[in-house]
Amino acid sequence: MSDRSSNSNRDGNSDNAGRRRSGGGSARGGRPQRSPGSRGGGGQRPQRGRGPSSAPPIDPARLAARDVLKAVRERDAYANLVLPGLLRDRKLDSRDAALATELAYGACRARGLLDAVVESGSGRTISEIDGGLLDILRLGAYQLLRTRVAPHAAVATSVDLTRAEFGSGKAGFVNAVLRRVSEKSAEEWVAELAPDAEKDPVGHLAFEHAHPRWIAQAFADALGADAGELAAVLEADDARPAVHLVARPGEISAEELALITGGEEGKYSPYAVYLDGGDPGKLDAVRDGLAGVQDEGSQLVARALTLAPLDGPDGGRWLDLCAGPGGKAALLGALAEIDAAQVDAVEPAAHRAELVRKTTKALPVTVHAVDGRDPGLDPGYDRVLVDAPCTGLGALRRRPEARWRRSPKDVAELVTLQKQLLASAIELVRPGGVVLYSTCSPHLSETSAVVADAVRRHGVEELDTHALVPDVPGVGDGTSVQLWPHRHGTDAMFLAALRKPS
Repeated sequence: MSDRSSNSNRDGNSDNAGRRRSGGGSARGGRPQRSPGSRGGGGQRPQRGRGPSSAPPIDPARLAARDVLKAVRERDAYANLVLPGLLRDRKLDSRDAALATELAYGACRARGLLDAVVESGSGRTISEIDGGLLDILRLGAYQLLRTRVAPHAAVATSVDLTRAEFGSGKAGFVNAVLRRVSEKSAEEWVAELAPDAEKDPVGHLAFEHAHPRWIAQAFADALGADAGELAAVLEADDARPAVHLVARPGEISAEELALITGGEEGKYSPYAVYLDGGDPGKLDAVRDGLAGVQDEGSQLVARALTLAPLDGPDGGRWLDLCAGPGGKAALLGALAEIDAAQVDAVEPAAHRAELVRKTTKALPVTVHAVDGRDPGLDPGYDRVLVDAPCTGLGALRRRPEARWRRSPKDVAELVTLQKQLLASAIELVRPGGVVLYSTCSPHLSETSAVVADAVRRHGVEELDTHALVPDVPGVGDGTSVQLWPHRHGTDAMFLAALRKPS
């Protein structure tokens, strides 16, 4: 996106911002409640203004959220990596930190909808609005449409941010645009700007839930006969995911981990514990290596590899062909230690390979910093995991800006890589051994199409993967397994087990 400075100023319509509204159908429980005009009580209050010292102080929570949006726009930064350090550096209190998190992540997720509304309210395309102003407009529009922040507070704090950074002239432009935005509710903007629900139901839902249409279509295709659940899938991407811990087998049980952390045992993985929130890195069990942070769906993938039926005995040679950053390798390593097996873990990037080494320290795991397509390892593995690089469409709830960074052309490039890695795995597994292929994406081109290609090209047998995730309902009608956040509370992991003929 090109950001060109805009010099003209537009008058706003009459201010209807004094009325309250709940944020419409997109507002959900757990959003911070703010009194009208509240600017929070803690943290630093940076003064960035050019005006007199009597200018109102800049709200620290909104300034932090704006700075996250700026980093995402200018540096392609990841919001979930930028924000925690920023909150620590500025010492925001818990209330301001919660608001900053809601606004930063929410505005990143809803960018497509917000941009359409801002374009309508300003009479300009997004490319014609200065990038710094656009960050503030997105932040203000998000508050107006998707939170319970009082409309006049959302407008006023946005104008304060603009005046401090850009001066009064551009503050008038932001004021006028946000006043126009405030004149309609979220539902009214959707009704005005979204594709017709009768003619394009997928496009309408995609706009309403702030997803690119191609991603919504990919979800609908993967749901198949259950495409009526599309709205629930899209809505799940905007829900804050629970923290999932994995209890290290052989060291601590999930029951014990739940007791010492105050969490709840997971529904599907025997190693999973759910936490309501907080920083899991501060838990003694995590610091001591008894537990780690891992989505329950990823735990099910690693466990499925160990449950897959082999032809012949398990010789204890296991391979994780796409190991970085090491979560599944660590779980495999713990299970391998119990079964007297050994795990080779492959990661081509040196820094990620080092992460795998740290994560699997003291476990029977050997890390190789090589390319999985040609790792130079001796064939004969009993079990091989290919947790392939993918679009990550199944974990959009964890990466606020990711849905707007991916494009359909990414799929074709990744599918080529996925097929190459799966072919390498099939070469490395012994006759009668099993390859487990998984992705954190439900896109059919990355899932069932890759598996079908491997069956056709390499003559492997597709096993009934349902048996490898026992007692998990709603995983699909075929032989492969598709998890969904709205059904299972996990990332949308796909997994399929392939056995090499004896």
